[in-house]
This record gives sequence, structure tokens and C-alpha cells, in this order.
Amino acid sequence: MNKLWMTINGANAEGDLSPISVLNPADETVIYEAPQASIEQLDLAVEGAVNAFKTWSALSQAERDVYINKIADTIEENAEQLANIIVNEQGKPLQLAHMEVGGAVAWTRYATNIDIPVEVYQETDDKRIEGRRKPIGVVGSITPWNWPLMIAIWHIIPALRMGNTVISKPSELTPINTLHLGELLQDVLPAGVFSVVCGDGKIGQAMSEHKKINKIVFTGSTLSGQRIMKSAANNLKRLTLELGGNDAAVILPDANLSKLAEAIFNTAFINMGQTCAAIKRIYVHQSQHDQLCELLAEIADKNIVGSGLSADTTFGPVQNKNQLEKVISLVEDAKSHGATIYAGGNRLDTPGYFYPPTIVGNANHGMRIVDEEQFGPVVPIIRYTDVDDAIQQANSLEVGLGGSIWGDLDSAMQLASKLDCGTVWINGHAEILPHVPFGGCKMSGFGVEFGLEGLLENSLLQVTNINKN
Repeated sequence: MNKLWMTINGANAEGDLSPISVLNPADETVIYEAPQASIEQLDLAVEGAVNAFKTWSALSQAERDVYINKIADTIEENAEQLANIIVNEQGKPLQLAHMEVGGAVAWTRYATNIDIPVEVYQETDDKRIEGRRKPIGVVGSITPWNWPLMIAIWHIIPALRMGNTVISKPSELTPINTLHLGELLQDVLPAGVFSVVCGDGKIGQAMSEHKKINKIVFTGSTLSGQRIMKSAANNLKRLTLELGGNDAAVILPDANLSKLAEAIFNTAFINMGQTCAAIKRIYVHQSQHDQLCELLAEIADKNIVGSGLSADTTFGPVQNKNQLEKVISLVEDAKSHGATIYAGGNRLDTPGYFYPPTIVGNANHGMRIVDEEQFGPVVPIIRYTDVDDAIQQANSLEVGLGGSIWGDLDSAMQLASKLDCGTVWINGHAEILPHVPFGGCKMSGFGVEFGLEGLLENSLLQVTNINKN
């Protein structure tokens, strides 16, 4: 892979604009110059997608499933290369990158197993009323930098499976995987069914405004989601928005911390904390605060921070400079307001965006590290006096993606519905599954992904009212 290309209408395309420098977060060196699309090139991709939709949407579900399984085969055949690309552009350890590629394959194959039902609303001797699902048209996918292959697949495959055509815009920070995926699929999919354009927010905005793009699916920040929603109003695009999280975990007073600490740590620091559904705030009873902080700090200190390509590395870098600077700023603000650093707390003195897993105890609302989603390798621990107080604090922010309760099962079950979030986990967190719908509430977005419900987000409901006589 000596040169990067966009895929427009089934063919390689150079960018009309100046290329984008893609950095390796482990050493801050430029690893690729990615092509950057003009608005005119986006228009070409859209026209191709509109034309391809006519034949792609007319295929039977079984015929489209053949193509989708070929996509899974192609990803599987190129797994080693794709995993290495992920490490180089995103930074995560190679083992985690292989998990990402494997997940992309599993999600792709699972989509072909979902039956799309015909809803029968009335069936009598003289009348039948039924609901069938139709594809929407052209779907625009805008993806973030934290899981560059996995999230692209989450967007692309359900849209294709429902009979839509797709234009994908990866983050300009991690475009390599998606660009390469586009090249690989040129030999798999008919021209125009799947295109990849690369660029900054201007291309994303143009996609959101484009009157021939019928839906946008976006994963990213709440602010960007709001901008997309405003831009999409000109043709009332359908939207699926998975936005900021700042997920809360509530640890019940009876919880066995020694038993649960490893799972709490792993679900807070998955992908170096750069996961929408990771734990971002931990509420623990005041009597257990110090013990939990010490247990998590002990686990944090055992991690080996370094390049994702090193066999010994268990913890990679923050993906980009801006995110690293935000993490540093939040931790320093917490220090200045009386928080206690139990592990980590300072950037490593080495090239690369390395910041160790950091445990911040004695944190409180009013500190930026609690009120803002850090999206990085740091988690604050907040004391509470009673469980109702903890639930109230957990619900006090405007976001509501995921949340969790840890401890006695019966008590946790009774409290689960009181958390204001799209998914509640009990004695776990951040478990995302292809057959289970996932989405947020409040300012964490709307719509769901995964399972039948996620698939149907890529469709239009058409009701047929049949008079038999």
C-alpha cells in the first residue's frame, strides 16, 4: 500500500485538495499523506450512489447477503494488514487492533442473519393492512478516530444490507483503514454502491447539507451532532446520532471491590479510555472510596505504556495531540481543586502522545474532570453518602449514553431503571453486542444501532392498506 486513494464510483480517485498528513500517535511522525476531496468530488460520489441505488435496492435480500458475506471474507483475508494499519494510525495495542478487525468481521456476518419482518396490523376476510420496509436511498457515514474500522462497519453494513448505497467519510486523523477498505471492496461491490471520501469538517458539513443524501449516521461529539442536525434540516434527512457519553458507574455499598476492581478498570480504560461507552465517572460509597482508588491504582501501575506494535505493550498512546492536551488540562484542573492522584497523572517524557492510566480520587462535581467527558486514560472517583445521592449525581449531567451498577444483583436490578441512559449494565460495562440495540438519550443522541432495531433505522416504513373485496 504505497499510495492512498479515495474510492469514488468504484474506482481509485486522487484528492483535488492538498493532502492530509496522518500522524502515528506513538512517535508523532507523518506516516501517510491522505487524499482530500473537494465538494465537486463529493458530488460525483453522490451521483454515483444515486445511480447505483436503482439496481442495488432492487436486489433480493439473499442476493445482497452474498455481497455482504464477501465483504466479511475480504476483511478476514486482509486482517493482518488492517490490524497493523489500526495500530499505526490510531495507536492501540496490536492485540486490541486484531480484536477490532475480528469484531468487524463478526458484525458484518451477523447482519445477514437478521430477518426483516412484514408487520401485519390487521387481517380480516375483507382487509389486510401490513407494513414493509424499504431502503432510504443514499446514506452518509461520518466516523470518529477511536475505532476506525469497527465503527465504519457499524455504519456501512446495516445500510447496505437494507438496500441503501453508502458514502463514508472517516476522521481525517485516522482515514487510512477506511480508504484501504474502499479499495479492497472495489472488487466486491458494484460501482457506486460504496464510496469513500476523505476530508475535514467541511466535507462532513457538505454531506449533512447535501439534498441527495437521504440519511446521515454519525458517531462523535454532541456539538458536532447538533451541527449535523441543523444542516440536515434542508431535506429532513433521517439521522442516527451516537454522541458524547460520560458514562457513570455506581458501586453499591455491599460490593466486593477486590472481586470487581479488575472489571471496573478494564471497562473504564478500554482503548485507553477512548470509547464512547467506557466508564467515565465512578461513584463509590464514602466508606469504600480509598480502597477502590488503591485497588484501581495497583492495576494501573501494572500496565506497560508504549507503542502498540511492541509485544509487551498493554496500554497505547492517546490518539492525537488535542485529545492529549484536553486530558492533561482536566487532570491539572482536578489537582488544583483538591483531587488526589492515586496513579499516573503526568504525560510521559518521551515522543508520542503517551499518558498513563490515571486514577483521580476525591473528585467532585464542579471539577471539569467529572463534568466533562475526558475521553482518555483517566477516571475520577466520586464519594457518595447514600445510593439515592449517587443516582442523582449520576443523572445530573445532560448526557445519557450508558451507565452501570455494581454489587448485589437484586439491589442493582431495582435501581437500574432509575439511571437516565440508553443502556444499563449490571456488574459490567461497555459490552456492545451485534444483536443488542445500543443508543443514547438526552444529549447523547437518538436512534439505535445493532440488532433488528438498528437495521430498521436504515429503512422507511411503508404501510399497504389492502381491500380484498
